Amino acid sequence: MLAYVLRRLALIPLTLFGIMAVNFVIVQLAPGGPVEQMIARLEGTAGGETQRLSGGGGELAGAARAARAGENSAYRGAQGLDPAFVAEIEKQFGFDKPAGERFVQMLGNYIRFDFGKSFYRDTSVIDLILEKMPVSISLGLWTTLIIYLVSIPLGIVKARRDGSAFDIASSWAIIVGYAVPGFLFAILLIIVFAGGRYLAWFPLRGLTGTDWDSLSTLGKIADYFWHLTLPVTALVVGSFASLTMLTKNSFLEEINKQYVITARAKGLSENRVLYGHVFRNAMLLVVAGFPAALVGILFAGSILIEIIFSLDGIGLLGYEAVVNRDYPVMFGTLYMFSLLGLVLNLIGDLTYHLVDPRIDFGKREV
Repeated sequence: MLAYVLRRLALIPLTLFGIMAVNFVIVQLAPGGPVEQMIARLEGTAGGETQRLSGGGGELAGAARAARAGENSAYRGAQGLDPAFVAEIEKQFGFDKPAGERFVQMLGNYIRFDFGKSFYRDTSVIDLILEKMPVSISLGLWTTLIIYLVSIPLGIVKARRDGSAFDIASSWAIIVGYAVPGFLFAILLIIVFAGGRYLAWFPLRGLTGTDWDSLSTLGKIADYFWHLTLPVTALVVGSFASLTMLTKNSFLEEINKQYVITARAKGLSENRVLYGHVFRNAMLLVVAGFPAALVGILFAGSILIEIIFSLDGIGLLGYEAVVNRDYPVMFGTLYMFSLLGLVLNLIGDLTYHLVDPRIDFGKREV
């Protein structure tokens, strides 16, 4: 098993290189880079503020308007600007170097976890990630824990009472929860419980209230969970269905196997058969999928929820970086997410082995 772990660890740098290379090439081919956006902003400033600009400002306005004339330059609109001015913009964003050199330099910095500074915020990328991480961790961790705490017992009960009225009724509830997107359910929660139309029981913005600093320890804990209630509920409702059905189907598959029939024939109680023999085998897929489920909710499933509830987390940060072409933030978050995902996938494999020591990835043939 140790050899397998070492092989997987050795593959992480190669996988990261492939992920970063593919995305770097895509970004280079995509139109509307930061230099083009800066020129467009200058055009907008010139068009809206020409009357208020004088001296150097008037020259900037005229140069910005002239940007529309260029169509054959490396950057759309750059031909009408002063070449020195365009070169300064390129240097500011690091585009004065060839793409290959920029990529090698970026990887060298990322190995040292130096992600540089945001193009549009006077803050380093790592500080931005650390600033937004508590929000995403709060959403992802509590959502994943609640999903597992609800789905596993519910799936076991449904397996034991397969075909009963409870199983049918709960299946309908699960189908409805799965069919309604989480962001729509979030809007419904806001309308009903957050002052949208009916009740105003829960806050709508942030993870803490304005009086956070003045609260006692218990008051801060209560305020934190009070703010988390609606966004976590919206994420849980849309995510627990698949895990519940996976748990049920895993138990049903194990219950019908020969070793369960033998255990019952020996006179073991149903609980002893279920939790002493079936549980470990049936929970392999469920438990080992915890790291992947956490990553999915942490970095993908909460973007719209963060936007709807005004939660400034990692998902919203990455989305805004893509829209604004903030490349340091884009690639910095991509690198961190990819590295974390690869490590958690390895942890998932190790979890298989911990749940059932008979599974040893290191002994399989390569």
